[in-house]
Amino acid sequence: MTFDDARDDFSRLHRQFTLHLGVGVGLAWLTALYAAVHAPWVRNIRALIEPAAGTARVESTLSYLFVMPAVLTLAWLSVYFGREMMRRFQTLPNQTHEFAAAALVAFGVFYLSIDRAMAALHAAF
Repeated sequence: MTFDDARDDFSRLHRQFTLHLGVGVGLAWLTALYAAVHAPWVRNIRALIEPAAGTARVESTLSYLFVMPAVLTLAWLSVYFGREMMRRFQTLPNQTHEFAAAALVAFGVFYLSIDRAMAALHAAF
């Protein structure tokens, strides 16, 4: 594999990753906004979702629903605008493995975002 082939491989992987992360960000925001319309707006939604937790951790509905989509948005913007920085600072020996690791982390945050929105919807109904 020549340097130009590796460069094209990075461009292809980056384009695919950015597209799929953008779709995930959009779905996370849509789900959070839908849940926000139906969720009870309280100071401590955690007490409604996990009654056994009590008042151990106070978390408002606003922060409960919108923190994870905001984190995904920041990640998407940093991936989109930090393309050349990502190209220069490769941490794993294989670019495919590097993008796969990033995709696993992004999927984990996406899953947490959807899980929180579903928990808020469950508390509403």
